[in-house]
Amino acid sequence: MICRRAVVHGHVQGVFFRDSCRQEAQRAGVAGWVRNRPDGTVEALFEGPENCVQRMLDWVRRGPSYARVARVDVVDEQPSGHTTFVITRWS
Repeated sequence: MICRRAVVHGHVQGVFFRDSCRQEAQRAGVAGWVRNRPDGTVEALFEGPENCVQRMLDWVRRGPSYARVARVDVVDEQPSGHTTFVITRWS
């Protein structure tokens, strides 16, 4: 199990990015969360088998059809045992 945090820059809010990401993560068998950030980016945490997490990182580099992804920053995280994938709020 690995864990990666991604911050997605570009036109990524208001284009169903979070819900599309949740659906894709469920199909990929990845746990974690996705949320909008106040600066207009979308942040996501993906936890699961390496190939499944990589599938999600590849997906966020494209996003849903109305998104325009400019850049994705990815950092390694320690897995924390997430078991589902949810849309959450910035706190």
